[in-house]
Amino acid sequence: MRDHHPHEGTAPHPDEWHGRATNRFQWLLALVGAACVALGIELAVVSAWTSGIAPLAMSVVGCIAAGVLVLFGTLAFVHVDLKLDKESLEVRCGHIGLPRRRIPLSHVAGADFEPHVTPRHWGGWGYRWRPDKGTAVVVRRGEGVVLRLWDGHTFTITVDDAESAVRVIRARLRQGTPDVTQSP
Repeated sequence: MRDHHPHEGTAPHPDEWHGRATNRFQWLLALVGAACVALGIELAVVSAWTSGIAPLAMSVVGCIAAGVLVLFGTLAFVHVDLKLDKESLEVRCGHIGLPRRRIPLSHVAGADFEPHVTPRHWGGWGYRWRPDKGTAVVVRRGEGVVLRLWDGHTFTITVDDAESAVRVIRARLRQGTPDVTQSP
Protein backbone atom coordinates (compact mmCIF):
# COMPACT_ATOMS: atom_id res chain seq x y z
CA MET A 1 0.00 0.00 0.00
CA ARG A 2 1.34 3.41 -0.88
CA ASP A 3 0.38 6.29 1.34
CA HIS A 4 1.98 8.98 -0.78
CA HIS A 5 1.99 9.74 -4.48
CA PRO A 6 5.26 10.95 -6.00
CA HIS A 7 5.40 14.61 -6.94
CA GLU A 8 6.04 15.68 -10.48
CA GLY A 9 8.57 18.34 -11.35
CA THR A 10 9.22 20.95 -8.70
CA ALA A 11 6.00 20.64 -6.73
CA PRO A 12 6.58 21.35 -3.04
CA HIS A 13 6.86 18.38 -0.70
CA PRO A 14 4.22 17.93 2.00
CA ASP A 15 4.87 18.99 5.59
CA GLU A 16 4.68 15.32 6.61
CA TRP A 17 5.38 12.27 4.50
CA HIS A 18 4.03 8.90 5.65
CA GLY A 19 5.03 5.50 4.37
CA ARG A 20 4.42 1.94 5.40
CA ALA A 21 5.51 -1.58 4.64
CA THR A 22 3.57 -4.67 5.65
CA ASN A 23 4.42 -8.37 5.82
CA ARG A 24 1.32 -10.53 5.80
CA PHE A 25 3.38 -13.70 6.32
CA GLN A 26 4.10 -12.52 9.86
CA TRP A 27 0.41 -13.06 10.70
CA LEU A 28 0.95 -16.77 10.02
CA LEU A 29 3.82 -16.85 12.51
CA ALA A 30 1.67 -14.97 15.04
CA LEU A 31 -0.97 -17.67 14.59
CA VAL A 32 1.66 -20.31 15.44
CA GLY A 33 2.51 -18.37 18.60
CA ALA A 34 -1.17 -18.17 19.56
CA ALA A 35 -1.49 -21.93 18.99
CA CYS A 36 1.44 -22.56 21.36
CA VAL A 37 -0.21 -20.42 24.05
CA ALA A 38 -3.49 -22.28 23.53
CA LEU A 39 -1.68 -25.63 23.80
CA GLY A 40 -0.08 -24.56 27.06
CA ILE A 41 -3.44 -23.49 28.48
CA GLU A 42 -5.06 -26.72 27.31
CA LEU A 43 -2.31 -28.77 28.94
CA ALA A 44 -2.83 -26.92 32.21
CA VAL A 45 -6.61 -27.29 32.21
CA VAL A 46 -7.30 -30.68 30.61
CA SER A 47 -4.24 -32.74 31.55
CA ALA A 48 -4.79 -35.74 33.85
CA TRP A 49 -1.65 -34.90 35.83
CA THR A 50 -0.63 -38.61 35.77
CA SER A 51 3.01 -38.10 34.89
CA GLY A 52 3.77 -35.80 37.81
CA ILE A 53 3.56 -32.09 38.44
CA ALA A 54 7.10 -31.10 37.40
CA PRO A 55 6.96 -32.38 33.78
CA LEU A 56 3.48 -30.94 33.34
CA ALA A 57 4.44 -27.55 34.78
CA MET A 58 7.53 -27.42 32.55
CA SER A 59 5.40 -28.27 29.49
CA VAL A 60 2.77 -25.66 30.33
CA VAL A 61 5.29 -22.91 31.07
CA GLY A 62 7.38 -23.84 28.02
CA CYS A 63 4.42 -23.76 25.62
CA ILE A 64 3.06 -20.50 26.99
CA ALA A 65 6.48 -18.79 27.09
CA ALA A 66 7.41 -19.89 23.56
CA GLY A 67 3.99 -18.90 22.27
CA VAL A 68 4.08 -15.45 23.87
CA LEU A 69 7.59 -14.79 22.53
CA VAL A 70 6.65 -15.84 19.01
CA LEU A 71 3.31 -14.04 19.14
CA PHE A 72 4.62 -10.68 20.34
CA GLY A 73 7.90 -10.98 18.44
CA THR A 74 6.07 -11.37 15.16
CA LEU A 75 3.31 -8.85 15.86
CA ALA A 76 5.96 -6.24 16.59
CA PHE A 77 7.18 -6.53 13.00
CA VAL A 78 3.99 -7.09 11.00
CA HIS A 79 4.44 -3.59 9.62
CA VAL A 80 6.67 -0.55 9.87
CA ASP A 81 5.48 3.06 9.70
CA LEU A 82 7.76 5.83 8.56
CA LYS A 83 6.92 9.46 9.30
CA LEU A 84 9.05 12.24 7.91
CA ASP A 85 8.45 15.81 9.00
CA LYS A 86 10.54 18.95 8.60
CA GLU A 87 12.80 18.13 11.56
CA SER A 88 13.08 14.36 11.87
CA LEU A 89 12.35 10.91 10.60
CA GLU A 90 10.48 8.51 12.90
CA VAL A 91 10.23 4.75 12.46
CA ARG A 92 7.60 2.82 14.42
CA CYS A 93 7.14 -0.93 14.30
CA GLY A 94 4.04 -3.05 14.77
CA HIS A 95 0.74 -2.21 16.35
CA ILE A 96 2.20 -0.91 19.59
CA GLY A 97 4.76 1.26 17.83
CA LEU A 98 7.75 -0.40 19.49
CA PRO A 99 10.57 -0.52 18.78
CA ARG A 100 10.68 3.10 17.73
CA ARG A 101 13.52 5.23 16.46
CA ARG A 102 13.56 8.97 15.86
CA ILE A 103 16.42 10.43 13.82
CA PRO A 104 16.74 14.22 13.57
CA LEU A 105 17.45 15.32 10.00
CA SER A 106 20.46 17.21 11.35
CA HIS A 107 22.05 13.76 11.95
CA VAL A 108 21.46 12.62 8.35
CA ALA A 109 24.25 13.12 5.82
CA GLY A 110 22.32 11.62 2.90
CA ALA A 111 19.65 9.20 1.75
CA ASP A 112 19.74 6.52 -0.93
CA PHE A 113 17.11 4.35 -2.57
CA GLU A 114 17.76 0.61 -2.31
CA PRO A 115 15.53 -1.41 -4.68
CA HIS A 116 16.32 -4.85 -3.19
CA VAL A 117 16.39 -5.07 0.61
CA THR A 118 15.88 -8.65 1.78
CA PRO A 119 15.61 -10.23 5.24
CA ARG A 120 18.25 -12.73 4.13
CA HIS A 121 20.87 -9.96 3.76
CA TRP A 122 20.13 -8.78 7.30
CA GLY A 123 19.75 -12.15 9.04
CA GLY A 124 15.96 -12.12 9.22
CA TRP A 125 13.00 -9.87 9.87
CA GLY A 126 12.87 -7.26 12.56
CA TYR A 127 15.18 -4.64 14.00
CA ARG A 128 18.62 -5.77 12.86
CA TRP A 129 22.23 -4.78 13.34
CA ARG A 130 25.24 -6.02 11.40
CA PRO A 131 28.70 -4.58 11.96
CA ASP A 132 29.46 -4.43 8.23
CA LYS A 133 26.07 -3.01 7.16
CA GLY A 134 24.67 -0.88 10.00
CA THR A 135 21.16 -1.00 11.47
CA ALA A 136 17.89 -1.83 9.73
CA VAL A 137 14.19 -2.34 10.21
CA VAL A 138 13.24 -5.08 7.77
CA VAL A 139 9.65 -6.32 7.62
CA ARG A 140 9.62 -7.64 4.06
CA ARG A 141 11.75 -7.87 0.96
CA GLY A 142 11.61 -5.06 -1.55
CA GLU A 143 12.48 -1.40 -1.77
CA GLY A 144 13.90 0.58 1.10
CA VAL A 145 15.52 3.80 2.25
CA VAL A 146 19.17 3.83 3.32
CA LEU A 147 20.09 6.77 5.54
CA ARG A 148 23.74 7.73 5.79
CA LEU A 149 24.28 9.33 9.17
CA TRP A 150 26.99 11.86 10.04
CA ASP A 151 28.54 9.45 12.57
CA GLY A 152 29.38 7.02 9.72
CA HIS A 153 26.57 4.55 10.42
CA THR A 154 23.71 3.62 8.12
CA PHE A 155 20.06 2.95 8.89
CA THR A 156 17.90 1.03 6.41
CA ILE A 157 14.11 0.89 6.45
CA THR A 158 11.89 -1.20 4.18
CA VAL A 159 8.98 0.99 3.12
CA ASP A 160 6.65 1.23 0.14
CA ASP A 161 7.41 4.08 -2.24
CA ALA A 162 10.93 4.40 -0.85
CA GLU A 163 12.04 6.39 -3.88
CA SER A 164 9.57 9.14 -3.00
CA ALA A 165 10.77 9.12 0.62
CA VAL A 166 14.37 9.57 -0.56
CA ARG A 167 13.34 12.55 -2.72
CA VAL A 168 11.59 14.19 0.24
CA ILE A 169 14.55 13.53 2.59
CA ARG A 170 17.02 14.95 0.06
CA ALA A 171 14.84 18.04 -0.43
CA ARG A 172 14.66 18.56 3.34
CA LEU A 173 18.42 18.17 3.65
CA ARG A 174 18.96 20.78 0.91
CA GLN A 175 16.57 23.17 2.70
CA GLY A 176 18.53 22.78 5.92
CA THR A 177 21.90 23.71 4.42
CA PRO A 178 22.77 27.32 3.60
CA ASP A 179 23.40 28.10 -0.05
CA VAL A 180 27.03 29.31 -0.28
CA THR A 181 26.69 30.43 -3.90
CA GLN A 182 24.35 33.30 -3.04
CA SER A 183 25.89 36.58 -1.95
CA PRO A 184 24.30 38.67 0.84
